[in-house]
Amino acid sequence: MSKMKRWIAVGLPVAGIFVLTMPAVAAPSDDRQPEEKWPEPMAAHPTGQVLFDRLEFSHTDRDESSVAWDMLAWYGGDRNRLYLKSEGENRLDDGKPSDLHSLEVLGSRLVSPFWELQAGLGTAGSTASGADRENYVVLSLFGTAPYRFEMDNALRINEDGDVSFSLEAEYDLRLTQISYLQPRLEVSGALTEAEDFDRPRGINQLRLGVRYRYELSREFAPYLGVYWSRSLGQKADWLRGAGEDVTETGVVVGVRFWL
Repeated sequence: MSKMKRWIAVGLPVAGIFVLTMPAVAAPSDDRQPEEKWPEPMAAHPTGQVLFDRLEFSHTDRDESSVAWDMLAWYGGDRNRLYLKSEGENRLDDGKPSDLHSLEVLGSRLVSPFWELQAGLGTAGSTASGADRENYVVLSLFGTAPYRFEMDNALRINEDGDVSFSLEAEYDLRLTQISYLQPRLEVSGALTEAEDFDRPRGINQLRLGVRYRYELSREFAPYLGVYWSRSLGQKADWLRGAGEDVTETGVVVGVRFWL
């Protein structure tokens, strides 16, 4: 017991000296700035991209060859953008100029996390000088549907008041980190008949395809694939009356790249 008292007698003064000589720990001060003075995490600035989703050579069961393109370019921010879209085809060895399926300039507004509403002007027809092209206004819903289907749905009204529509959907099925299988669906039709442009009322064309793409880099990916298309309804009747086929099957070799 006396030993315990001696330890207490020695320990208490030592503990007191230790406490008194410890450096003072200051209480944290609240020097945070009000929210309105917070710096911007990143300055908003416009950017852009040029994407050739398809630049391909195709050969059909009719022994016809052609080169086709599907290009999209945009510039702007997260909510507002300016788009340039172009699709077309040049049949080889037929002596005719390229056929411009569409060339459109559109303003775009993000209306939900995955969808943009677009509106603008477009033209379609032969690229020959002085050719009589179809000019139109276009309204498009462009974006990604559930399960990551990329879609471009458009409604077009030309100078004569003829109304046509198109639907495009594709899906990237990842096979490896650098290879994809891409099914693709295209449907086109019209709400009014336009004989000058060989476009009857109704659903006129269905096209299904699949492509295997291999990325040599993120910006450059060659691919190969197959497609099948069929004319429908009155459009098919017109083609049969002219002695033409209503179906077409082909193989494609191409490249997808962006800048």
